[in-house]
Amino acid sequence: MLRVGVIDSGPGPEDRAEDARAFMADGSAIPALPDRLGHGTAVAAIIRRACPGAAIIHAQVFDDRPVTSALRVAAALRWFAAMAEARPEVICMSLGLSADRAPLRRACEALVADGAVLVAAHPARGAPCFPAAYPGVIAATGDARCGWDDLSQLGPALFGAWCNSPEHGPPGMGGASLGAARIAGHLAAIMAGAGRLDGPAAIAALAARAIHHGPERKCGHG
Repeated sequence: MLRVGVIDSGPGPEDRAEDARAFMADGSAIPALPDRLGHGTAVAAIIRRACPGAAIIHAQVFDDRPVTSALRVAAALRWFAAMAEARPEVICMSLGLSADRAPLRRACEALVADGAVLVAAHPARGAPCFPAAYPGVIAATGDARCGWDDLSQLGPALFGAWCNSPEHGPPGMGGASLGAARIAGHLAAIMAGAGRLDGPAAIAALAARAIHHGPERKCGHG
């Protein structure tokens, strides 16, 4: 069974809570609590829609607010790394931190060096955010041009996808975080058919499927 790791706000009603862990600010790990934000639940639902047979493994780094730390995310990454052969084929981080922190950078570097596929949210424009800006991490954002099956390539390792934008869905959650979930779903579906890919092969697979290239063009008046 293909596995997808979701570093977010925890398991929802459809998830196996006993497989999930919560990573705390003091460095400890405890059994995960039910998702109190609904964000991790939404991310998992997008991945399941893309790859219905995927097993979602939740690493909880948000509590009752959408605020976390590099230390918590790094601890979640190390947990996945320690699974060795059982490590998820794709690890989705629908989040972004404004500062480069050494523990997070080292955790990503170790997984990338071991062939892991990491996907992280990144705004289509603006300053870099982390871990999406680290080498080898697939940066993902929302792109209003993209329907459910579409992809755009906005940079060497920056891709855009469906993100529940008003053009394609009802109001609600959207933006780069759901774009990252959709990119992770694309990769899960690809790997379900082709087998495990490493980071460079995953980037190449996304690039081969991109139908848009370059940023969205903004229209204005005057």
